[in-house]
Amino acid sequence: MMQDWFPQAKLGIFLHWGIYAVNGIPESWSFFNGEISYDDYMKQCAGFSAENYDPQEWAALFKRAGAQYAVLTTKHHDGVALWDTQQNDLSVVKQTPAARDLIAPYVEALRQHDLKVGFYYSHLDWSQPDYAPISANQRTKATLTQSTFEQWENGPNNPIWQRFLKFHRGQLEELCTQFGPIDLLWFDGDWTPGDEWWEMSELREQLHAWQPNAILNSRMRGHGDYQTPEQGIPISQPEGVWEFCVTVNDSWGYQKQDHNHKSVRQLVRMFCEVIGMGGNLLLDIGPKADGSILPEHIERLEGLGAWIKKHEEAVYPTGAGLPHGHFYGASTLSADQRTLYLFVFDRPWDEIAVKGIRNSIKRVSVVGSGTDLSYRKIGGAAWMDIPGVLWIAVPENELDTNATVIKIELDGALDLYSGSGHAIESN
Repeated sequence: MMQDWFPQAKLGIFLHWGIYAVNGIPESWSFFNGEISYDDYMKQCAGFSAENYDPQEWAALFKRAGAQYAVLTTKHHDGVALWDTQQNDLSVVKQTPAARDLIAPYVEALRQHDLKVGFYYSHLDWSQPDYAPISANQRTKATLTQSTFEQWENGPNNPIWQRFLKFHRGQLEELCTQFGPIDLLWFDGDWTPGDEWWEMSELREQLHAWQPNAILNSRMRGHGDYQTPEQGIPISQPEGVWEFCVTVNDSWGYQKQDHNHKSVRQLVRMFCEVIGMGGNLLLDIGPKADGSILPEHIERLEGLGAWIKKHEEAVYPTGAGLPHGHFYGASTLSADQRTLYLFVFDRPWDEIAVKGIRNSIKRVSVVGSGTDLSYRKIGGAAWMDIPGVLWIAVPENELDTNATVIKIELDGALDLYSGSGHAIESN
């Protein structure tokens, strides 16, 4: 069920960390898509050391970034668990030089830094023998389809599949009962097989019996709490509560050849666009096999955090701002709807324009410096309830390198005109 903290969280950190960081190849998908054999993929277990894993440093970095929560891949589609699961032997505890549980220290560090705790967990498991009627080293994009599962007599009632569900529920019970309160369960891999196989309605009830306050993401076959678009930023605002997950570079996990890191300015702009539509940004980084975080990612997170700290009032607590067409940029609105924050991404030639505000303006200023700005309304027909355009002068010396935030204080709750216009018959 949705909790009050989540819609106001604004920023979370996503961590894809697993044995795939050893060779720096795509997590799980590299063998599923035929880029490497399953056996060679699993050989990476021998190189996963986690020797420089310092969750306290991780959590301190996330806090500096302005994040309110983090989500760690406890198990990806490859089936390798980051905790000492008792459901099988495929874990970093039993199969890698790390030889220890990596989840409990992560949870402890987040709590000590007042960050909400999130677990990613893949429903499907391409290594678990009972997951599909073909062996793990045969499970590829070409061979593992819905029709593959239909080879089983009685479909989802087949004893083998029911044994997999017992394994699946067993791992989730471990995650939900061994690490204290969990704030967010971030699921993935619900696409194969179909709805009737997963028994998601019953799973939702069971998860809330274990963790009554946990939020569930959308990848629950319609039984989650919020939407999770990824990589392609929404153009129009999704309905309800939502979160946009995206990578700092082009890869979810660590890939040594991927140097296409988004700049701090690009991340700030993306962040503003997301919160301007009422969503959260879940920003992903991929730690190396030793547990260290790339210097480029640290620099990006700290840069984003510095911008958020300077403009915090425009971020927390706010809601979605102006609809498209009123201002050519993103915006947020204060909780009492009496203050509007405009995010100016580019250098204005002269003034910036805001359309549709019927309210009288009490003050316009720059967030961060507090400098008052001159403004004027041009046009409109107030007697017909059609407002003019608000023009605001933004001096060059007030511009922020990443995004300038303009604060508009109104004489009441925002009263916005969004009509298509009409003829004025009385002047």
